[in-house]
Amino acid sequence: MFSQEVKEVFAEGDMAVYPAHGVGVIKAIETQTVAGVDHKFYVLEILENGMTIMIPTDSSENVGLRAIVSNRQVDEVIDILEDRTSEIGTQTWNRRYRDYMEKIKTGSVHEVAEVLRDLFLLSVDKDLSYGEKKMLDTAKSLLVKELSLAQKIEESKVSSRIDTIFA
Repeated sequence: MFSQEVKEVFAEGDMAVYPAHGVGVIKAIETQTVAGVDHKFYVLEILENGMTIMIPTDSSENVGLRAIVSNRQVDEVIDILEDRTSEIGTQTWNRRYRDYMEKIKTGSVHEVAEVLRDLFLLSVDKDLSYGEKKMLDTAKSLLVKELSLAQKIEESKVSSRIDTIFA
């Protein structure tokens, strides 16, 4: 049996963000044998819904697993949300939906903030499709959870701050 030596970025108990699913806690680091080779996995439990995801430690960076943002990055997210110079494309709603979904799947807090801002700005001018409304809620939920943990404040305060930015 061969084992791959991989540097672990996260330890048990660490918080991490998994793209499109949000913040989770590393419950364990397990070794499993796949095709005669030992592989280490992070066992991540998503806080929002209790879902458990196993992520190979050697490809965790490739799939976008990352640490929660710093306070400096929180300020950058707020700047993105407050930016009103962004141009909303004129593409069809389904093309826009695909583009926004790709941004959410990157796991980048900046990309998620752009999706939230753009969908909010779009909603001022016209009714959003059902899918776009759901995506707006998803983007907000992902941001609220992460920013509240990063700043160690209640989710309701982060949600209120975001609502105030868009008021």
